Amino acid sequence: MSDFKERAEALDTADALGALRELFTLDEAVYLDGNSLGALPRHVPARMQDVITREWGALRIRSWDESGWWTAPERIGDRIAPLVGAATGQVVVGDSTSVNVFKAVVAATRLAGEGRDEILVDATTFPTDGYIAASAARMTGHRVVPVAPSDLPVELGPRTAAVLLNHVDYRTGRLHDLPGLTAAVHEAGALAVWDLCHSAGALPVGLDTHGVDLAVGCTYKYLNGGPGSPAFLYVAERHQAAFDSPLPGWTSHADPFAMTPGYAPADGSVRGRVGTPDILSMLALEASLDVWDGVSVDAVRTKSLALTDFFLECVAAYVPEGRVTSVTPAAHAERGSQVSLRCEDAEETEPVMRALIGRGVVGDLRRPDVLRFGFTPLYVGFADAERAARILAEVLAG
Repeated sequence: MSDFKERAEALDTADALGALRELFTLDEAVYLDGNSLGALPRHVPARMQDVITREWGALRIRSWDESGWWTAPERIGDRIAPLVGAATGQVVVGDSTSVNVFKAVVAATRLAGEGRDEILVDATTFPTDGYIAASAARMTGHRVVPVAPSDLPVELGPRTAAVLLNHVDYRTGRLHDLPGLTAAVHEAGALAVWDLCHSAGALPVGLDTHGVDLAVGCTYKYLNGGPGSPAFLYVAERHQAAFDSPLPGWTSHADPFAMTPGYAPADGSVRGRVGTPDILSMLALEASLDVWDGVSVDAVRTKSLALTDFFLECVAAYVPEGRVTSVTPAAHAERGSQVSLRCEDAEETEPVMRALIGRGVVGDLRRPDVLRFGFTPLYVGFADAERAARILAEVLAG
């Protein structure tokens, strides 16, 4: 164990991103659940105090103009854009991931050509995405076809309107081939909709480079926006003029304060808006994004892979053989920023995670038998990875 501890110390000393840890509110625990809820950046409470007392308390209604509340969805979208490989003017922030999935899937079916009546959905997707896709299909007269991402190229056909895929599998941490699958979808004449909840802020996405049509993502995981912080919607510039939202709210109107009975959509990403922005959580997100100033997503990805490699190596060395098995791919091209370990005995999974949390290693579980550990490179270090593996081995040893 001393060898791994020494290696961890050396790796942390050489870590170019290591100083960023001081930007977050953390304690002595090893926090490996940033893939569910990111840690709090230290400066956010002071910013929110100003928002509440000055912008809301003193300026009140004037803050829609004077404090920039009205333009926050597009302004914050433009700050997220480079983190997912998008040019400005294509990302808007607001609503939940689920609402944005609904907008994107329905809009994709409307953009598709005549005679296309199938929506292909990742068969292993996060449940809500499947629920939303099924509802969108019922409303639009389409049929949902669940497919494994690896089988997608052979399942695509002339009836495919849209494909909804997760970039990273939330259970296993498997990274799907966004460039290759997007190209296959386009070759079949369909549109690609990607869910980036487990990749935005963890690894390069390249939405523009790879020609993605629409994408959605949450901001409370690797982007550290806070519990329930608003999600984002990406609409490629080439689709914006024809983007037909199924939720045409007043704030996406070309002239919202005209209050006319007829709907006329605004230009650009604004037409992805619906109702009044949730300002408090939105401005908390905006402040949280300050931790990304000067940070390269490529550097984050490099550290993420090094962290997860090191953790897996420690697990292999510390944990008795056969007690856990990694279901996260070993290949870097197929791995997100988490490690999922399957317990030998499914009934052990919950007690093991409870024991880990009780000893200061915070991960989570996915029933029936998967322990999940998320690695957020902005604040997780190599000593954290070593300690987590060591305590896991101690817990499993009883």
